[in-house]
Amino acid sequence: MARSKSTDAPTPATKPGKGEKAAKLGKDGKPKVGRLTKVRTTLKQVGQAYTLTYKNDPKLPWYMLIAFVVVAAVVELIAILLSAPLLFIPIAVLLGALAALVVFSRRAQGSAYRQVEGQPGAAAWVLEGMRGDWRVSSGVAGTPQLDAVHRVLGRPGIILVAEGNPQRVRGLIAQEKRRIAKVVGDTPIYDITVGDDEGQVPLKKLSSHVMKLPRNLDGAEVNSLGKRMNALGGARMPIPGGPMPGGRQMTVSQRQMRRR
Repeated sequence: MARSKSTDAPTPATKPGKGEKAAKLGKDGKPKVGRLTKVRTTLKQVGQAYTLTYKNDPKLPWYMLIAFVVVAAVVELIAILLSAPLLFIPIAVLLGALAALVVFSRRAQGSAYRQVEGQPGAAAWVLEGMRGDWRVSSGVAGTPQLDAVHRVLGRPGIILVAEGNPQRVRGLIAQEKRRIAKVVGDTPIYDITVGDDEGQVPLKKLSSHVMKLPRNLDGAEVNSLGKRMNALGGARMPIPGGPMPGGRQMTVSQRQMRRR
């Protein structure tokens, strides 16, 4: 159904009054966000991720403390051997904090995967959180039992990712391959089934598996193929675009940690 245009007259833009500074706009036409605001937002996201991860992983602070102490101690030991223990204290603290942050990020990622594993849409949730230019169409094929096939367009070509009963998704993958073959030509098509059985890819390794696929297309070819793929449409089944374990807040904060 076509969207009707509003008949209301647009509100005229108001000029900043005396003593008020006009907001600086970025390239996208939106007001620029200050560095301090970005730092506060990042810290808030990290805090949310820590709180939610700690609920499912009470040993998290101990692992972070061990990582900090071990790395800082190693740096200080090297400093003592070089006869400059005081000089290396800031470096020891920084490297120890970095080690603790790495441990936190890994365990937050593991906690998120454990909560979504086995839920409908878990594979789509992982795919949509991947770094880089990956164009994900969730639920392009599926069954009433919530078996699903998700389509990913990227530098490797087309990747079809299936989750659900292996017997049922095998037919879904074959059907989707026939459907897109007329559009993609000789573009490579990969298929992946998520699971823990032989020949399948575990959910926690899905992101790295996809990103390790060979780069067969350049940026221009991906854009051109994307325009052709748009003619096929997106989701054709009412499945979730990815589970939201623990609520929307966790989805945002822990996904931010996974991308780092």
